[in-house]
Amino acid sequence: MPGLLQTPEYIRGVQRSSQLTDGTLEKMIVARLRRQEVLYDRSRTFRFLITESVLRWRLVPAPMMATQLDKLVAMSRMPNITIGIVPLSSPMPELPTSSFVLFDRRLAIVEIPHAEITTSEVRDIELYEEKFESFSAVALSGTGMLELTEGIRDDFLREQETG
Repeated sequence: MPGLLQTPEYIRGVQRSSQLTDGTLEKMIVARLRRQEVLYDRSRTFRFLITESVLRWRLVPAPMMATQLDKLVAMSRMPNITIGIVPLSSPMPELPTSSFVLFDRRLAIVEIPHAEITTSEVRDIELYEEKFESFSAVALSGTGMLELTEGIRDDFLREQETG
């Protein structure tokens, strides 16, 4: 789940094995939530791609997962944000190898398990732009994205209701 779209509960769930003290964790959550304010700057545009499997990973209890997916739905309705979901049923154009963030055509940050790699090399950025576009071609957006995300959210809510 992209950090800019995470709820406080989801952030806490992601960080639960990080060895952070409670105070440090709370400061980090506040900082991440403050960073999310950039999404409300209408002069900027954001395009997110998320695999369906990420929406289904149970990093937090079902009610919190439902809240996280509600946030995705709400953010997807903002005019400067596009969220695409790559469904499990789509033929994959290539192997999704890592998470990455592109900043215009100037910078790419690639997340690997133990570090982030930052590059401004044109060839590297083009590689990640091509990867992004290949997954965008099979992703659901708009109504399809909403239906898939809301369906998964409803599954979490039913799970909560039935125990």
